[in-house]
Order: sequence, then structure tokens, then C-alpha cells
Amino acid sequence: MYKKYLLPFLFSTLITLTGAAHAENSQDFGDYVVHFNALNTNYLPPAVTREYNIKRSKNRGMINIAVLQKVLGTTGKPVEADINASATNLPGQKRNIKLREVREDTAIYYIGTFPITHEETLRFTVQVKPEGGGEAHEVKFTHQFFTE
Repeated sequence: MYKKYLLPFLFSTLITLTGAAHAENSQDFGDYVVHFNALNTNYLPPAVTREYNIKRSKNRGMINIAVLQKVLGTTGKPVEADINASATNLPGQKRNIKLREVREDTAIYYIGTFPITHEETLRFTVQVKPEGGGEAHEVKFTHQFFTE
């Protein structure tokens, strides 16, 4: 029931929580655009977390990655990709994030969860290799989490 709503919800949540200035978290790599965001799973509605088997907690973060191949006259075509993600906190402790693929109609995206603490800032490194797209691309971004 909620499948067709998760991806739009995650991007709209990002807009609401971080403001329009940071709403478009994407990086362009020629023929591909990688969209990404991070949020606290406590912000997800309980029905969505049940549907996707995501632990809803103020102490859990989640990243969402989508890869679109540019297609003239469209917003892009979702493509499969090999994606590896990790996060490093300010003291330098690294966490590898296991991602899983989610498909909804024509959308393809990858989600992964990890533990967080209040006011923790994580530096994410995401390696993305689009299927059939040749070389791998690296996306780096930082996000601070608030649990209280």
C-alpha cells in the first residue's frame, strides 16, 4: 500500500527538515545523476517503517540513494547500480552501511540504516557504479543528526 509513496515521502521529508536550500541533494556525473539524502528514521511514519522493515527510532539514521540516467525530455530513467556506502563520525570512527535495493513501479533506490547519537555529524562516502555505465563515481556529503 505504501510502496509508491516512500521515495516521494523521503525527498519531501528532506525538503521539510532541511529547508529548500538543501532540498536538491544530487550530484551530476555526465550521463547519470545520483540523488541522496539522510534522515532520522523516527521521522518516517510507522506504516512506512513496517512496510519496509525499517527500525523506527530516534537513534537510527537512514540514507536513501537513487541513480538516474539522463534521458532528454524526462526527469531521468532509474537504473540499477552497485553501491557501497560508509559513514565516518568526527572522531574518525567508520561505519559501513549495508544497502538494500527497493523497487516501486519504475523507481529503483537503495536504503540503509545505521546507529546515530544526538548532534552527531556523519561524513558519508558513497561509491556508485551504474549498471552498464562504465566507471564508478564517488559522492560525499555530511549530515548532522538530532535525536532529542
